[in-house]
Amino acid sequence: MLNKQLLCVSLGKPAAPLVAGLAWDDWTVHAVASLKEASRVLREQSFLVGLLLGMAHGDAPDEIDSFLRQHWAMQWIGVFPPHALQSPDWRRLVADHCCDFHTLPIDPLRLSHTLGHAHGHAALREAPAAGPARQRDMPLKGHGGAILRLRRQIAQVAGATAPVLIWGESGSGKELTAQAIHAQSPRAAGPFVPINCGAIPASLIQSELFGHERGAFTGAACGKRGLIESAAGGTVFLDEIGDLPMELQSNLLRFLQEKTIYRLGSTQSIEVDVRVIAASHVNLQKAVAGGTFREDLYYRLNVLALDVPPLRERREDLLLLTNHFFTLYADERAPRVKGFSGKALEAIKAHDWPGNVRELINRVRRAAVMAEGRLISPQDLGLEVPPRRGNGEALDGIRLRAERAAIEASLQRSGKNISQAARELGVSRMTLYRLLAKHGIDS
Repeated sequence: MLNKQLLCVSLGKPAAPLVAGLAWDDWTVHAVASLKEASRVLREQSFLVGLLLGMAHGDAPDEIDSFLRQHWAMQWIGVFPPHALQSPDWRRLVADHCCDFHTLPIDPLRLSHTLGHAHGHAALREAPAAGPARQRDMPLKGHGGAILRLRRQIAQVAGATAPVLIWGESGSGKELTAQAIHAQSPRAAGPFVPINCGAIPASLIQSELFGHERGAFTGAACGKRGLIESAAGGTVFLDEIGDLPMELQSNLLRFLQEKTIYRLGSTQSIEVDVRVIAASHVNLQKAVAGGTFREDLYYRLNVLALDVPPLRERREDLLLLTNHFFTLYADERAPRVKGFSGKALEAIKAHDWPGNVRELINRVRRAAVMAEGRLISPQDLGLEVPPRRGNGEALDGIRLRAERAAIEASLQRSGKNISQAARELGVSRMTLYRLLAKHGIDS
């Protein structure tokens, strides 16, 4: 008979005496004495069913409410003293989070039926995989080939000191990639300073990046360190480097060459020990050809290149990410919302996600707040229900054949020159390599 795992969480009295003497048959019971201990166990092991035993001290079970929001994917059954349900707060907690409840003393047969039903219902759902604790702590979630390849590349470049250039579509996770490089580098104890080059006004960007001395301009009442200087001993992340004005690009190039900066209004150089990671969603090679980005700066930055895959190339990670963000923003959602309907999950898998991970986060957060039912529907996500499989498969086949034909034609025209073919197709070399592997094309 299948052995099922049950987490028993004591809210007041120790759990062992309350469950002692019960015939657990095919259940393996893990009893813990507090919510803190339960959280620790759940970080290391996944359970489909949980049992809440007893009644916590205090007037309002806010701590229990927060705990259950974080572990929404489990089926929870409450076993409380009869007077607990006289409290409006406890009635709300049971209604919001428990699939069933019992009152003490325990009726073993009824509890056994309830647990079996809860486990069967939970097994029908696609619950988020717990995975090893180390992976759950990583900022780049997922276990698909594309994200595993990116993690390997991050590990390779993290120990170096050379600049890193990250390319990826908007919302694909370029800053998370930069953070992961910093966290695995010898500079991890130093600061990580992100700078959005496109968000700083042109009139202030030189002062913000390099700092200024007192009296350098009207309103400069005192000297100020720039963002690059504040990252000394750590990493500076220049996001959307392609938006940096041309006149600032020369200053940045000088810094990369000499590892020194000049504050605005000063003639004295300042040495700064900092690693530079830059990122862009635009093709910098095309920007160089168009005269909007310095060629010498491009080659200074493009020493170690990483390519962050778009979400449409990470479909095997979609449901894991969806459940992760639903849990991450659990405090925002309506308590009645317990997860996603089957049709919602189908719609998520069928969507192309042009806005990448950022779009997924926004749709999940909005649906968790606005959904009117217990399960999020495709309409709550603002997505269309996917068509029946026959039509979808035919369209997918046509799309794949067209993609393969375009790649093969470009390789033939370029004499199998990967860089030239990538430029012609308008993708990065890393993306082209992934497409070659996807279609089984020999380069």
